[in-house]
Amino acid sequence: MPERRNRLRAVVLDVDGTLADTERHGHRVAFNRAFEALDLPYRWDEDTYGELLHVTGGKRRLAGYLADQGVEEPERDRLAGELHRRKTAIMKTLVDDGVVEVRPGVSRLLGELGDAGVSLAVATTGSRDWVEGLLARLLGGVTFDVIVTGDEVKDRKPDPEAYVLALERLGLGPGGGKGEVVAVEDSGEGLSSAVGAGLPCVVVVNGYTTDHDVDDAALVLDGFGEPDRPARVLADRAATGCNGVLDVDVLARVAASGQD
Repeated sequence: MPERRNRLRAVVLDVDGTLADTERHGHRVAFNRAFEALDLPYRWDEDTYGELLHVTGGKRRLAGYLADQGVEEPERDRLAGELHRRKTAIMKTLVDDGVVEVRPGVSRLLGELGDAGVSLAVATTGSRDWVEGLLARLLGGVTFDVIVTGDEVKDRKPDPEAYVLALERLGLGPGGGKGEVVAVEDSGEGLSSAVGAGLPCVVVVNGYTTDHDVDDAALVLDGFGEPDRPARVLADRAATGCNGVLDVDVLARVAASGQD
């Protein structure tokens, strides 16, 4: 196995909005098609969906929205469950149809991490039914040592459970790998989850999360960047010297900042 750079041992990544542009033309469309399939009058436009994303987990998002629409329990719980099942099936179809794309710079970064012998893990609130298919389709050449999905945790982000479980499955346990592990997220909720598990975090914002509170992030960019198309560095609290391209050495510096 190649020698790891600067003691970077593992990177734990979110999926939705982080590795792939799944939200605007993926999940939102799938939710709307599920509403239509059940002959319900609800439709989520892009702005509405952006607000709803502050609630993590699709079923929780649906339940909260239905409550706001005056749907009472237990009908609300039944309907949220049925909508979520249909939405998941529709999302799988969208993934298979190639509607969802990996974010620019992701394939480069994951390839570099693999070459450097860094373990890769996923910690997402998404359902395994579509998450594994998405990773296989978009990143089929990448080996993820650990995949934790929303089906396996009791509490969704911003709770740290998904990251704690990912660390345990990496053989690190709570507080393990201090100074050697970093998280990569796209949102304030995901950032809180990672930090709650004791991990320094890079936030790569997208169109839906540019206004999130990410003051606890070690590094914030508006993309992963490519050598000829660097991203904007929005904050560099870990003093990594990042030039707009998220790479192995930058992540190692972020991980090392977790020792402070």
